Amino acid sequence: MTRNRQRGMVTAEIAVGLLCLVVILVGIGFGLGAMNQQVRCSEAAAEIARQVARGDDAAADLARQRVPDGAEVSVFDEGGRVEVTVEAAYRPFDLVPAITTTARSRIGSEPG
Repeated sequence: MTRNRQRGMVTAEIAVGLLCLVVILVGIGFGLGAMNQQVRCSEAAAEIARQVARGDDAAADLARQRVPDGAEVSVFDEGGRVEVTVEAAYRPFDLVPAITTTARSRIGSEPG
């Protein structure tokens, strides 16, 4: 009799195991996407800061096009120092809360 009662246990264990695997994989994908967005913000902030420090406004505008969609870019250029901040919200789908990624780059202005 014990044998018949345990007949569906393996199916239930596999279902729970697969559900856990899917949740873990979605979490890993979410984390990798957020890290990718952070890297994009960092690279864009550094590039914009370099171009503003050089005084090349056309190249700085071109670098602003590389920021993630919906990102806010703020540039402060005062006293021979340039600081650029890029802030973007990462939300791959509506079921999860948004994560804000922020990158800041500071550089001294080039003379001339």
